[in-house]
Amino acid sequence: EDGSLGPRADAKERAKVLRERYEWEEGAARKIWCFGPETDGANVVVDATQAVQYLVEVREHVDSAFQWATKEGPLCEESLRGVRFGILDMTLHADKVHRGAGQIMPAMRRCCFAAELTGWPTLQEPVFLVETTCPQEVVRGVYGCINARRGYVLEECPREGTPLVHVKAHLPVAESF
Repeated sequence: EDGSLGPRADAKERAKVLRERYEWEEGAARKIWCFGPETDGANVVVDATQAVQYLVEVREHVDSAFQWATKEGPLCEESLRGVRFGILDMTLHADKVHRGAGQIMPAMRRCCFAAELTGWPTLQEPVFLVETTCPQEVVRGVYGCINARRGYVLEECPREGTPLVHVKAHLPVAESF
């Protein structure tokens, strides 16, 4: 998610890190088709096929459907995060008319949704990173407000040369209004 293994990273370095740190297979680490959503997210499509005819012709449609599926997932139409889709096999019609975007994109999107739903997806509660600077004497009140709203303090740093304290905390979005 920090972009170090994203589409702009060196392919060989990315493959090496994916193999060593995340135990990916060599072929999968080198055959990443795309990242999503917005072409740089933390989701990937990996081509694990062998000898599939016409595959190059539909790659762009597969990428577009993947971008669509990861931007608006099957649970509450929220973006996906940290999902790897592997294309294991694909049978394509011999007639080029039947390999267009109108046929490939909806099918690929449904396949992505089905794969995600069989993998026990979860929803994550969105949180704000709250940064507050306040005088030392009111820090207790800041802690009370954050704790009352199901938040938790990450760090508290005094500002050098001032009587102020900088407090960083995570606060659930639903509790912030």
